[in-house]
Amino acid sequence: MSEKNKRKKFIIDTSVLLYDASCMKNFRGNDIILPLIVLEEIDKFKSKEGILGENAREMNRFLDELRMHGSLSNGIYIKEHDINISVSLNYDFDNLLFIKENNDNWIIACANWHIKNDEQSTIKIITKDINLRVKCDSVNIKADDYFADYINIKKEQDGLYQGHIEVTVDIDIINSLYKNHSLRVEHLELDYDLYENQFLTLKTEFGQSALAVRKNKDIVLIQSKSETFKTGIIYHSSETITPKNKEQSFALHLLKDESIPLVTLTGVPGSGKTFLTLMSALNEIEHKRKNRIIFTRPIQTVGKDIGFLPGTLNEKMAPWLAPIVDNFRNQFGDLSYFELMMEKGIIDVAPLSYIRGRSFNDSIIIVDEAQNATVHELKTVITRTGKNSKIVLLGDVEQIDLPYVNKFSNGLTIIIEKLKDAHLTGHINFTKGYRSELANLVAEKLN
Repeated sequence: MSEKNKRKKFIIDTSVLLYDASCMKNFRGNDIILPLIVLEEIDKFKSKEGILGENAREMNRFLDELRMHGSLSNGIYIKEHDINISVSLNYDFDNLLFIKENNDNWIIACANWHIKNDEQSTIKIITKDINLRVKCDSVNIKADDYFADYINIKKEQDGLYQGHIEVTVDIDIINSLYKNHSLRVEHLELDYDLYENQFLTLKTEFGQSALAVRKNKDIVLIQSKSETFKTGIIYHSSETITPKNKEQSFALHLLKDESIPLVTLTGVPGSGKTFLTLMSALNEIEHKRKNRIIFTRPIQTVGKDIGFLPGTLNEKMAPWLAPIVDNFRNQFGDLSYFELMMEKGIIDVAPLSYIRGRSFNDSIIIVDEAQNATVHELKTVITRTGKNSKIVLLGDVEQIDLPYVNKFSNGLTIIIEKLKDAHLTGHINFTKGYRSELANLVAEKLN
């Protein structure tokens, strides 16, 4: 067998199994080894709520079903995915200055034993745990992240998808676009493809410009002034929402487009992501195009956890509902309208961990801090989207608090990159914040 076609042996850590319960099938053509200590760790999660508990239970069921086809001790071959799965009870702590009370150290010791007893195979630990990878490197054991979700992004993209580009064109293109309100994509004579719902800033060398978006095979003119709208709030005077820059104009265009049920907005703090989304949602409610606003987000704290929160579900979610509350207070001066909408059930709080099984029709679903969710969690909430509903994912991929993920592997980035060519989705990245000069300075200098 040539070196190129030689099967590799991967020792899978608990963090990978909890992150993606279907991860096994992504190791096609190779052998998978599960240290027994990993099964013990999985068992501790099976009674937990949310995605971790669900993945732990799914993994337990998967391994139990495998037992019908052979012995996990000897290894079970799955022809469909060309993988061999086995559970290892072998450990070697020789030359490892690790304490045996630490589970990660047992995983390293398992890899150490297989390296010593199988010199013909490539042995590598796969883990989402950064510290475990560092430990492995310290004792000269190969380790890597679980790349199934984001390796293509890192290889193929110089930078993450922004949702809009700037193109220099002749004045004839600008004139034609303003006259006919659209033109064919091929008239731009680009040497690269445009994605569906990708926005363009067309400019000439003399300063003329136009904002446009790709729709099917056309480039369609966007009138930025038409993106303003009024919100006739009960007990409040009407307020006009006007975009402050082209990115906000693009975002409002996406939020108002009924043909796009999934919108993703990323960018620096204070750039208007939550505000524009909330005002657009209120506009939909007032014009009776939607009936409810569903607000959800990952329950991930910054810094130390404040511990158990007493009270009802809404009271428990209050700290995470604060961005919505702040936007109501800043826009309307008090919370009377917000409290009225909460009382009538027009605004509904749905924690991400408890969203499976629900279905949202005629709703605007707002997922805040989506960068702190895995792609599997976001898949769960997106598939809750029912008839006449729109889901908006908000976040800043530069501010990630979730362990084991980064700018390239968080759920929000993966959703944006994998769905950027779909006609049902649209994305915009904001680069300018409006919270305060201080906030902008800190975001720029302390990133």
